[in-house]
Amino acid sequence: MAFGFFKKSEKKSETPVNAGPHYYDLKVKNIIQETKDAISIVFEQPANKISYKSGQFLTLIAPVAGKEVRRAYSLNSSPFTDQDLSVTIKRVDLGLMSNWLPDNLKAGDTVKVMEPMGHFTTEYKSENKRHVIMFAGGSGITPMMSLIKSTLTQEPESICSLIYCNRDIDSIIFKDQLEKLQTTHAGRLHVIHVLDNAPMNWQGYSGLLSHEMLTKLFERIPDWGLEKTTYLMCGPEGMMKNVETLLAALNIPKEKIFKESFVQGTIDKGVRKEVTVTTGEKKEREVTIRYDGQEYKFMVAPDHTILETALNQGIDLPYSCQSGLCTACRGKALSGQVKLDEEEGLSQSERAEGYVLTCVGHPMTDDVVIEIG
Repeated sequence: MAFGFFKKSEKKSETPVNAGPHYYDLKVKNIIQETKDAISIVFEQPANKISYKSGQFLTLIAPVAGKEVRRAYSLNSSPFTDQDLSVTIKRVDLGLMSNWLPDNLKAGDTVKVMEPMGHFTTEYKSENKRHVIMFAGGSGITPMMSLIKSTLTQEPESICSLIYCNRDIDSIIFKDQLEKLQTTHAGRLHVIHVLDNAPMNWQGYSGLLSHEMLTKLFERIPDWGLEKTTYLMCGPEGMMKNVETLLAALNIPKEKIFKESFVQGTIDKGVRKEVTVTTGEKKEREVTIRYDGQEYKFMVAPDHTILETALNQGIDLPYSCQSGLCTACRGKALSGQVKLDEEEGLSQSERAEGYVLTCVGHPMTDDVVIEIG
C-alpha cells in the first residue's frame, strides 16, 4: 500500500517552470501565546484563498535589525479543518526572527510571506487505512499538528500515535488541543509525552529517548505491522538522529521513515561549511542567473555561495531556509558544474536533471548558467 508521503524520488515542484514563487501580504488576525516562549500567528486568508498541504511551511519576511530577514515556519493549521492560516514560532537563543516576531508583531499588522512550500506532506484518501507514528520535539510538533488534524478528519480508518518530547510540562505546545483531539477522536489518536525534567507527580516518561524507553513506548501503541505503518519525525537534529538509530535497531526500513528538519539559516550567522573542491580549481568564477525575465552576471568567491553573493549585490532571488533543505532557491543548471554543501533537499532524480540549490551552491567551472523557475 502506498502511504503518500513523498519519497525523495517523488518530489514535485510546487511552481511551474519559469514562474517565480508567489508572495502575499497577510493580515495578522490573532497571536496566541502557546507557552512562555512559543506563539502561534494566525493569518487571515486573502480574498484569493491560499491553498496548501498539511506539513508545508510559510516563509515570513520582515525587516529585522535594518535588513530583510526570511524564516520558514511550518503551518500548524489544516486546510481541511481551519479557516485561517497559522504558524508557530518558538524563541531560540540569538534567533533574529524568532525573537523579533513575538516582541514586535501584533494583531492587525501585515506580514509579507512566500507561498506555502515543502514536501513533508501526504495525499489523503478516505479509503486509506494506515498508522502514522510521529516523533516530535519542541516546536517540531507544528507540522505534526497539521498532519494529525487532517489525517483524523480525512481518513476515518487511519490512526495517529504521537511521541512528543519536551523540556518540561510547561513547554508542551498545543497541550490542551492534543488532549481535546484525543477525546474527540477516542482510540484513533494516542499521545505519549516524554519530559526531560518531570514534576514530582508525573506519571509519564522522563529523560532522553533510549532503546529501552522506545521499546516500552511501542508496547503502548497499536501494532499495525510495517505494511500499514509510516514513521515521521520533526525536532532537534540530535533527537532525530537518536530516533533514526533506534528505529534502525528495530529493523524499520528507511523508506518507511520521513523527517522534517528545522535548521537555522547560515547567511546572517556568519557560519559556513568549508568548501571542498572536487572539480575544477578553487577560485572566483562568474555565474549567470536567469530569473523572472532578467539575466544577471556576477563573480562568486570560492568561500561564498551563489545566493549570498547575489543578495549582497542587491539581486532579489527567492530563498527561505538558507540551509539547502526547503528548495525555495532551486534552479536548473543549464551549463557548468555546481557543488552543493548540502544535497538533502534535492531528490536523486532532481540532481540528475541538473537542479541545484543556490543557497548552498558554489560554481566549479566558468560556464555556470542557472535558470530559476
